Amino acid sequence: MSEEQQNQPQLPPTDAIDSPSTQLLENWYKYPVRVQPHHTDYAGIVWHGSYIAWMEEARVECLRSIGIQFADLVALGCDLPVVDLSVRYHRSLHLGLPAVVKARMAEVSGVRIKWDYIIESPDSQELYVTAKVTLVALDREKGKIMRQLPASVQDVLSRLSTGVRG
Repeated sequence: MSEEQQNQPQLPPTDAIDSPSTQLLENWYKYPVRVQPHHTDYAGIVWHGSYIAWMEEARVECLRSIGIQFADLVALGCDLPVVDLSVRYHRSLHLGLPAVVKARMAEVSGVRIKWDYIIESPDSQELYVTAKVTLVALDREKGKIMRQLPASVQDVLSRLSTGVRG
């Protein structure tokens, strides 16, 4: 490797997004989708941004399933913006095909919440995407990162991490 190459910023290894991290939640939340025309490019292949939208939908629905409504977070003055996103595209998904977005909370560390995702065929035979997303709790009024998660959110997330549904 030349000196110039050594001074260039290096991308992190991609093997971290090939397999989901050690999870807090044993069971994946499963969110079914079907590829619609507006999810695809002119060739009928899912546009990369559609996968990210599906992951967010799955995350919001997973939280809803345990009692966290996104509207309630907003009312508490808490937002959960994405601060880190790593996506590995394994195989193209085409117009009309069904898929399952599997989401699970992988880790909560202070105000950081890490999620794992797998997008695959309903029979789990085709792997389309693996991804990791990190969210951070943000005080909407101040526009700053919170020092800690609101107590009500901590309580519900602890139920998610132990697999107890509310």
